Amino acid sequence: MEYVGQVPAPPLDRFIDDIYCLTGVPRHRRLNVPPMPSAHLFLNLGEPARLWDSDPSVPSAVFSDGWFMGVWTRRFLVEYPARVRLVGVHFKPWGISPFVAMPPAELRNRWVPVDDVWRRSVDRIRNRIGDLASATATLRAVEDELRSRLAEAPSRGLELVQHTGGWLETSHGVVAVGALTEAAGVSGNHLAAQFKAHVGITPKRLARIYRFARLINSVDTLRPIDWSEYAHAAGYFDQAHFCREFKDFTGHTPTEYLALRRRFPADRDFPPDNGPMPAE
Repeated sequence: MEYVGQVPAPPLDRFIDDIYCLTGVPRHRRLNVPPMPSAHLFLNLGEPARLWDSDPSVPSAVFSDGWFMGVWTRRFLVEYPARVRLVGVHFKPWGISPFVAMPPAELRNRWVPVDDVWRRSVDRIRNRIGDLASATATLRAVEDELRSRLAEAPSRGLELVQHTGGWLETSHGVVAVGALTEAAGVSGNHLAAQFKAHVGITPKRLARIYRFARLINSVDTLRPIDWSEYAHAAGYFDQAHFCREFKDFTGHTPTEYLALRRRFPADRDFPPDNGPMPAE
């Protein structure tokens, strides 16, 4: 499967990490996706994709057109069709807020059809980009669509969340929430309320996801692994807590994850392999 991505031009780059196209035959049809510090928009130009929540009480969903996803605090599974043609927008955790009228908390741990968020838009967008021959033209068209939907003025509290969220991003979550509130000059309750409004989760929970993302993306399965060293480098100081969180986020113990990754190595030059793992 081919990946073509680009970082959008300002001011979109303040809210979006990249826009990308996935085309071709996937190496693995079904992927187990741990929590990552991002929200997403997917526009499906191929056969339907199926999604499962790791919570067994939540029914699976099939999408033939497109869907939004907020920040996830637990893992989910995605099953690609036999041949993929998909456009994705990888928002920063707070980045989806200025593009949608729906509160990000309503997108947390959920997939929502595009038309439920952008009323009666998905067919028009898919028809426009579906007729484009090149990935470059497709990405440019999606970027134009996003620019047209960017709110002209940031909503209340977004700049605070963007600033403190940027600190979480650069520190990989290894920063005390107290330090964030002190630097921002606000109370912990106020900061948590603004994060819930613009990210859908608290800064403490987002810090946990950044910390885990740093760890899972730094593991070199080709070398001997000392999990305690990796955990400490990522900011975990309690080995038991690290093991519990690893199992919660991936569905595997560290040992099981390592065995899986050695059987199915991630492609370092293929961003969609960073974090998601084959689901057996």
